[in-house]
Amino acid sequence: MSEDTLNQPDLSLGNKLLHIHWFFVLLLCLTAGIGVAMLYSAANGSMDPWASRHATRFGVGLAVMIMVAMVDVRIWMRYAYVLYVVTLILLVLVEISGTIGMGAQRWISLGYFNLQPSELMKITLVLALARYFHGGSIEDVGRPTFLIIPLLMIALPSALVLRQPDLGTTLMLVIASGAIFFVAGVRIWKFVVVLLSGLAMMPVAWQFLREYQKQRVLTFLDPETDPLGAGYHIIQSKIALGSGGVLGKGFMQGTQGHLRFLPEMQTDFIFTMLAEEFGMMGGIGLLGLYALILVYGVALSLRCRNQFGRLVGMGITATFFLYVFINIAMVMGMIPVVGVPLPLISYGGTAMMTLLIGFGLLMSVWVHRDIMIGRRGGDEV
Repeated sequence: MSEDTLNQPDLSLGNKLLHIHWFFVLLLCLTAGIGVAMLYSAANGSMDPWASRHATRFGVGLAVMIMVAMVDVRIWMRYAYVLYVVTLILLVLVEISGTIGMGAQRWISLGYFNLQPSELMKITLVLALARYFHGGSIEDVGRPTFLIIPLLMIALPSALVLRQPDLGTTLMLVIASGAIFFVAGVRIWKFVVVLLSGLAMMPVAWQFLREYQKQRVLTFLDPETDPLGAGYHIIQSKIALGSGGVLGKGFMQGTQGHLRFLPEMQTDFIFTMLAEEFGMMGGIGLLGLYALILVYGVALSLRCRNQFGRLVGMGITATFFLYVFINIAMVMGMIPVVGVPLPLISYGGTAMMTLLIGFGLLMSVWVHRDIMIGRRGGDEV
């Protein structure tokens, strides 16, 4: 056994708590606090029905995040494939007997709450891909045949999620996985080949889109074609964004939101309501907070001494970035409308719990950053 193995850090529970990056936790709390304030405003000055539940869910999620961070990163690596398979089975169960809501079959009823397995897959897929690439050398990553298994690991859940249908989550699974491929050392030219192949297949893929998905794309290209129907959401969102000006109309003073012109303002379009009430400066302030979380996410990931931890941290950070980018680009009319919430701000239980579990894994990577892990999952020898 090598000297590095003998010097593996032995962290007690107290030391682990001290090693948690508490400033990063503070950033998450500040962001969730903004979410509570905006949901309070969305309910016209009432904590019910959204703000109080949002605060409670964040509190519970924060406790879960700390517990996840306490678990040795080697344990997460050991059970990465198991967690992936369990989540994949849950996606199959959604296909068989899932709960239908708003025209989509995405949930499993567990009595007191509905579970959305596609959200959990965003985390377990990151774990499984990180486990796979950790076990390969840079020479292995360079071989096209080595990439067949991880591509199948992405394709299976993506196909199931797309059938629900949930195009937004499917895109997040594919793009976040691509980020892990990149960090693992997959060459750029392979991404170019995949991108060009995807573009070439777009006419074929168009035929498989559902009618409402086609309508969303056409509305994105020209919202004015149906201003009172399919284009209503994005037109009202742009009006609210513009009416906020530089400094906004003031807390709870937004007209588009409080006069109910702005649809789904507690979920998908909550950034629009924030920008109307606090203006461009408020929007930039929230983006600055998100940018800090992203910067710390990358920094904490790259500080890890083992490949599994680095890949998990970067995968979680990439997933968080996609939440932010897709939601804000959607409400600004830069991409078609898809159902992706604004992280830690929008109302929603499964998405928040998924994010906080992911951040718990990131904290676990940070707490156990000096642990060396061999390719087969054990200590390096």
